[in-house]
Amino acid sequence: MINPIQNRLQLLNINQVNNDKNTNPTKSFQQLLQENINKTNELQLNSDQLTEDFALGKTDNIHQVMIAGQKAETAMQLTLAVQNKVLDAYKEIMRLQV
Repeated sequence: MINPIQNRLQLLNINQVNNDKNTNPTKSFQQLLQENINKTNELQLNSDQLTEDFALGKTDNIHQVMIAGQKAETAMQLTLAVQNKVLDAYKEIMRLQV
């Protein structure tokens, strides 16, 4: 699920306006988005691992498994919502007449 989002991010090719790190210490939108996509992926992988461990009997803490699953689901929903908003904004910009 994460890979298509990363591919679309690369297709948009959002560049930082000012590449000089000294005058612009803030992160670019692309960097923030990429970091959060990576965090979402880590949450999903963690949830998958905990679920697998629970299914194999390596752990019996169902609360931890359920919490990890909910965190991963919430992060994915937020990521998809941000993706949809970014694509809507991009489409709106492309419709502007110059």
